[in-house]
Amino acid sequence: MGYKEFKAWLFVSRWRQVGFVILVVMIVILSSFLVWALTPRGPMEEALEALESDDKVEVSSGDRYIFRPVDQKAEVGFIIYPGARVDPRSYAPFAKDIAAEGFLVVIEPMRLNLAVFSPGAASEVIDEHSEVKRWVVGGHSLGGAMAARFTSREEVDGLILWASYTPDDLSDLDIPALSIYAELDGLTTVEEVEERKDMMPQETKYVKIEGGNHAQFGWYGDQRGDNEASITREEQQSIVVNETVSFLNEI
Repeated sequence: MGYKEFKAWLFVSRWRQVGFVILVVMIVILSSFLVWALTPRGPMEEALEALESDDKVEVSSGDRYIFRPVDQKAEVGFIIYPGARVDPRSYAPFAKDIAAEGFLVVIEPMRLNLAVFSPGAASEVIDEHSEVKRWVVGGHSLGGAMAARFTSREEVDGLILWASYTPDDLSDLDIPALSIYAELDGLTTVEEVEERKDMMPQETKYVKIEGGNHAQFGWYGDQRGDNEASITREEQQSIVVNETVSFLNEI
């Protein structure tokens, strides 16, 4: 091998080494991301108990969690997108209490537990339940943001955001919306919600929960970066359920 050939071989060899190192780093990063995404928070014991059917609500699970009122035919459906890396079962107490008031409620699991990978998930639910006449989509945190994105692209009858805000301009949409947020939320702050009010539909009702925080919108425990609430989880959930039911009754 001549000198020029040796230099060329050395150059290629070094780049192969660099490429191998880059590949290893990418594999480590991807593996770390998958482990992070596939280890969601929750659910708490109260949420698991809410997955049992009773005399008011029939609960079924499979690809998604469906809560159906027993004694009446639901004409309005509500699809819930979970927050980022939150086990969808963590919203079961919400779903069951709302369904008991006469609504079909569906908690839709997200791909990799991140709604950003499944913004159009509600379409399949709507297609599978032709008996429901009107649909509202909503969600918690990132789930709410992606539900808002779905609303910007598909025709629905309402939008509900829990501790969330829209990433898209919905101000021209002629649908009612409900935005419930919390005073002590350390992840979706009051300022962030209020700064984006001009991006929401004109017919939007805002409810600020005094003393509430981010994690108490579900049953999955505490959350890093959040503030401590000054009201109980039960108190915060009661407000959310009552406001949500009141909104759905107007659809």
